[in-house]
Amino acid sequence: MTSNNEFISVFEHQGVFFDQQKTKSLFFRLDALKKLKAAILQFEPEIMQALQTDLHKSNFESYATEIGFVLEEIGYHLRHLKHWAKPERVPSSVTSFPSRSMILSEPLGRVLIIAPWNYPFQLIMAPLIGAISAGNTAIIKPSEISQHTAAIIQKILNAIFSDEFIAVVQGDASVSQELLKLKFDHVFFTGSPRVGQYVMQEAAKQLIPVTLELGGKSPCIVNHDVDIELAAHRIAWGKFLNAGQTCIAPDFLMVHKDVAKKFLAALVASIKKFYGSDPYTSEAYPRIITRANTIRLGSLMEGSTIYHGGKFLEDECYVEPTILTDVKPDMPVMQQEIFGPVLPVMLFSKLEEVVGFVNSRPKPLALYCFSKSRKFTNRILNEIPAGGVTVNDTLMHISNSRLPFGGVGNSGMGHYHGRFSFDLFSHKKSVMFRGTWLDIPLRYAPFGKKLNYLKMLMK
Repeated sequence: MTSNNEFISVFEHQGVFFDQQKTKSLFFRLDALKKLKAAILQFEPEIMQALQTDLHKSNFESYATEIGFVLEEIGYHLRHLKHWAKPERVPSSVTSFPSRSMILSEPLGRVLIIAPWNYPFQLIMAPLIGAISAGNTAIIKPSEISQHTAAIIQKILNAIFSDEFIAVVQGDASVSQELLKLKFDHVFFTGSPRVGQYVMQEAAKQLIPVTLELGGKSPCIVNHDVDIELAAHRIAWGKFLNAGQTCIAPDFLMVHKDVAKKFLAALVASIKKFYGSDPYTSEAYPRIITRANTIRLGSLMEGSTIYHGGKFLEDECYVEPTILTDVKPDMPVMQQEIFGPVLPVMLFSKLEEVVGFVNSRPKPLALYCFSKSRKFTNRILNEIPAGGVTVNDTLMHISNSRLPFGGVGNSGMGHYHGRFSFDLFSHKKSVMFRGTWLDIPLRYAPFGKKLNYLKMLMK
């Protein structure tokens, strides 16, 4: 664990380094991103081993959802950063004639990034890429729960960056609490709404702006007109990826009653096709991060009918892909974010039931809708608020760097990925250059009858 004195010293040194203006250089930022990409490629086997040890992730899943995701994001920034960093010319108003106006993107300064354990590599590196692109220094705090991934992250970053630019601070929640006492210029937090409230509360004491990437119960709606086998495949993939420990995983299903029987059978067939008859033996199926979370997930199955699965092994952090039916809204499984491979299923007959039920709850981070009907889909899009939506698939909206990723309401605030990450970690400075060759006296006293001219201009 890093001591308080150590990270306070790092924080102060980062302030000195930032004031030297080095990070504002476009060359410096691009070079830092290139170094980060090269180091990730160099340490790729160790990253995969760490993810395997922490979460039992396969090499394929580790690359698709963590390493490859980060490399793709770096590549996107390398291709576009020069354009993003240019001053943006904007028109001036007639009342400011003669003038020219522009928007300058300047770095915020020192930023703090606190990351969770479920995608422990991606959810550190993705915001860090944005912080570097925008010209900031950063202290990052990985989760102590995914300790092997935290260790390789520190190894990578220590190998290519000095602490005065990018520093890794290790430790438990008490370390995060101490870090939040420092006067950062921005705090980026990914985690639960409960902890997000604490982060926001602590940051507010010093008027520090925050980005909160939280979670919630993301609904998945299946209409009667779907391609049942395709929908089942895509939902099973999105739900059981990383053993359901994904902030945008479908948390619960709402299936039209006319296709429920066929759809549930197809969902079970998809699970068996992905992981075999016994997912415990599958190399493709991850584990739950801790024994405590395994026990919690087991308890969420109580009271409903286990349509499929239900097996969990506490000491081995294993929970079988599980489908629950006969679920009631007041059950614990429908009251808290599941964050695991347990999928409760509710039925509906009319779209109004879906809209009413989802909108009676906190706004979700993600929303999924499966239907061939544009009218049905448009009503879902227009009537249900959500952080992001994928239609006829799950999770995939996160894969497009041109789309902002973030929550709304209880599921978070602020957006990142691609250009949105650069903008998130930048201050948009308004600049106006006034001409000196002409000075219209309209604004100066005495005013006389100038009000009439002013009204002609300002309307």
